[in-house]
Amino acid sequence: MQIDDTDRRILRHHLAEPGLPRAELAERAGVTQATLWRRLERLTEAGVIAPARAVIDWRRLGYEVEVSLRFTLDKTNPRAFDEFIAAAREVPEVVAIETFLGRVDVRLNVIARDMAQYQAVYRHRILALPHIAEVDALMLIATIKDSEGLPL
Repeated sequence: MQIDDTDRRILRHHLAEPGLPRAELAERAGVTQATLWRRLERLTEAGVIAPARAVIDWRRLGYEVEVSLRFTLDKTNPRAFDEFIAAAREVPEVVAIETFLGRVDVRLNVIARDMAQYQAVYRHRILALPHIAEVDALMLIATIKDSEGLPL
């Protein structure tokens, strides 16, 4: 999809303050409210802007531990990826699943209330996942930058 300078201005302001009232967003982007509405509708229909969704801060709900687990799978079974991912989806503490091309095949982000809960989840649920050849863990200490924005 082609976007122009007006679209970029709208997107820049929308990313900076997603909760901004539409009238104020239109004013900041230098367009009328009708133009803003049409442009946002077109960008949403094209999939440039994803529909609104709730973002939950797990730490505020008492989940103090977040671990990124990187897996290399035993790919001797042609269904290894599908079976691993299907089983991982069933683990409630897994909040993200990503696949990669390279040495790491899959990454799971796992949350827990504390280290004791994480240890139980890891031992009883994660290590029970099928086709694991190798697993590596990275514990999240701090998120320095978390942006879905582009340099528009």
